[in-house]
Amino acid sequence: MSGKAKKAPTIPASKTRTYAIGAVLLLAAAGIGIWLYSSSARTGYGEDSPTGAYKRLFAAVKSKDTEAIKSQMTKKTVEFASMVSQRNKTPIEKVFENGFTMTTFSETLPTTHDERIAGDMASVEVWNSKDSKWEDLPFMREDGAWKLAVGELFSGTFKADVVGPGRAIREAEAANMLNGNQMVPGLPPGSNGNMPTNANVIPIKPRPANMPK
Repeated sequence: MSGKAKKAPTIPASKTRTYAIGAVLLLAAAGIGIWLYSSSARTGYGEDSPTGAYKRLFAAVKSKDTEAIKSQMTKKTVEFASMVSQRNKTPIEKVFENGFTMTTFSETLPTTHDERIAGDMASVEVWNSKDSKWEDLPFMREDGAWKLAVGELFSGTFKADVVGPGRAIREAEAANMLNGNQMVPGLPPGSNGNMPTNANVIPIKPRPANMPK
C-alpha cells in the first residue's frame, strides 16, 4: 500500500457556479411566490369570499379576457350570456365585456360593502360610479368558489329574499318610513333592488341613487 493520502475529488469551478446560480434562482422564485401570496392576501383578490370574487371579476374585465371573465361566473350565468348573445345577435365577447355590471366601467376598483351570505348564496353592494348608485350583485358558491350568479338571479334560483336587501335599499326604506311612505322610489312593488344592470344586455329599471358612505 502507498503511504500517500488520497486527495478528495474536486468539483469543477463551472459546476460550482451552476449550483450557485441555481440556488439563487430557487430562492428568488420562492421570494416572488411569497410576495405574490402576501400581495393577494392584502388586496383581497385571492380571498375566498363574494367580495374577493367581485375583485377577481373586475380584474378579468379590465384584462379584456373573455375566458377569464367567464371563469368568475356560474355555469348558469355563462348559459344565460349565450342565450342573450343569440337572442340579441350580439357577439358573445360583447355580452361578457362588462361582466354583467356597470360597476366595471370604473377605472379603479370600486367601493364594496354590505356583504351578506346565506348558505351558498350571497350579495355584495358595489358602487356604480357611472350612474352614481349602488348595485347589489348576486353570488353563488359553485365548485368550491364564489362566482357571479346573474343567471341564477334571472332564473329565480338565486333567492334574493333569503340573502336580504342591500344597505342602500334598507336605508331608502327607512327614510320612506320616516316620511310616511311605504315604497322605495323607482322600485316596483316586491323588488329589493337586487338586479345588476348591463347596457349591452338587458335594460333594467333604474335604482335610487345613493352616495358611498
